[in-house]
Formats: sequence, structure tokens, C-alpha cells
Amino acid sequence: NRDYPWASKHPQTKQLLVAAAIGTRPGDRGRLAKLVEAGLDLVVIDSSQGNSSFQIEMVKHIKETYGSQIDVIAGNVVTRDQAANLIAAGADGLRIGMGSGSICITQEVMAVGRPQGTGVYQVSEFARKFGVPTVADGGISNVGHIAKALSLGASCVMMGSLLAGTSEAPGEYFFLDGKRLKKYRGMGSLDAMEKNDSDNSGSQARYFSESDKVKVAQGVTGAVVDKGSIKQFIPYLITGLQHSLQDMGVPHLSELWPMVADGQVRFEHRSAAAQIEGGVHDLFSYEKRLYK
Repeated sequence: NRDYPWASKHPQTKQLLVAAAIGTRPGDRGRLAKLVEAGLDLVVIDSSQGNSSFQIEMVKHIKETYGSQIDVIAGNVVTRDQAANLIAAGADGLRIGMGSGSICITQEVMAVGRPQGTGVYQVSEFARKFGVPTVADGGISNVGHIAKALSLGASCVMMGSLLAGTSEAPGEYFFLDGKRLKKYRGMGSLDAMEKNDSDNSGSQARYFSESDKVKVAQGVTGAVVDKGSIKQFIPYLITGLQHSLQDMGVPHLSELWPMVADGQVRFEHRSAAAQIEGGVHDLFSYEKRLYK
């Protein structure tokens, strides 16, 4: 509490909040019971398409069985109709995003999904009417993307590739062309599907393909650059977001959404020339160091 004052903690006990992800299969109900017994605070229902009968039934089961003992984040969704069904089922929060992650190819292969900015704005605006917070899940690759997601209405962001290169993330480092890298795979990749759990609670269940003879990938396997320890990287993201809000003239996150609604904070189209102008240009060479 002294060293990490901004960590997510229980308001009374000051203990760190503990969350876990489960699927929507019958076996996940048993897993959840053991997690709750161990002191779980929050459960995330992990599915590429959250607006399914499986997930709606799971949300109802959790709320009927455990009530307010644990919170439920449901998803993923990208439309208001999808969000409405999960909110009606009792979801306490929603994850927004379909096919926008760095290792996800759902939009390319399945022709299903939605531009992340549009999805975050539309779903967050709708969910806010019911007091349901949202998580922008996918497409976050720098501080600016965090600021944009929050400005569009998200309550927080979920980061995969951005944190996958940290020393605390799973996986072993390896070197390629003089760079220190770490393997990073999508849950929809064939690599993940081939290592599916025996109880069908893993990648194949996430994409409803455990009984399929032919596996269709919705993700890839790649590598990300070493980012060092999360203890240095997270403070960089926090400080960067503070500077972004400062430049916007926003004194506090709670004032960001009203300022966007009032037009004090605005989004504008940027031409191709403007995008080039906004980046590094007209230099023979340069070194890009993001933080120290």
C-alpha cells in the first residue's frame, strides 16, 4: 500500500484485488466455485463473442449463485445490442473489442468485428446509462491510444502486446538479429488451439471450435521486444497519460467524458500529411527512447 498506492485494492482491507478468467462451459462453473472459495474478487468471462446463450447463462448463474460477492466482467462486445443482452443478464462490466488486437485476425478472416474507436464509443455511451463500466480491449500500443480510449468513454484499458514484452510476462526471452524478444501468441492461433486443455476450457472453447475437425485460426503467433520490468514500464504509462490529460486541459479523469460531451475536448480527422507531420520527420537518423 505504501510502495504501490495506485494499485487496485479492497477499500476496507487494503488487500490487492484478485481477478481470474473463465470460459462458458459447464466445467468452468466448478473452477469458479473453487476460485470464489479461495477469495476471488472479480471474474472475467473470456469469449471472442460475448453475446451468446452460453455467456448469458453463465452471467445469470454467477449472479444467482454468488450475488454481490464477486463482480462479473462480460464480453467481448462491439455493439449496443450485444451490450444490452449482457447488462440485462447482470454483467457488472463489459469488455469491448473484436478483431482489433495485435495478434487477432478475426476481422480479416471472419469479416466480423468493428473499428475499435467506434465500438468503444458506442458501447461505452450506452453502458454508462446503466452505470456499467467498460474496458477497451485491443489496439493499445502506446500512451496516446490509452488517452484516446478513455476519451471515447472507456473506464480503463486492457493491454496485451504492450505488456507481453515485460520480464514479468510468461515466456522465455530469445535473441534475433541482435534484439531481445519474447514469444507472444494469440488465443485464436493454431499454436494455442493445439495446446488446448483436456476439459475444453482453453483456446478452442473460447472460439467455440473444440468439436471442429478443421481448426480455423483467428490469431497469430509472433514476438515482441523486451520492455524490461513492469515496475518501470507501468509508471511510464501513468506519467505519460497524466501529461496527455494535462495537454488536453483535463484536470481529472472524471471530468474527461463531460468535457468530450460538451465539445471542449474534440476529435478531428487528420490527413495523411498531418499524420506524417505529427511523427518524427526530416531527420537523417534518430534514436527513439520512450522513458528512463
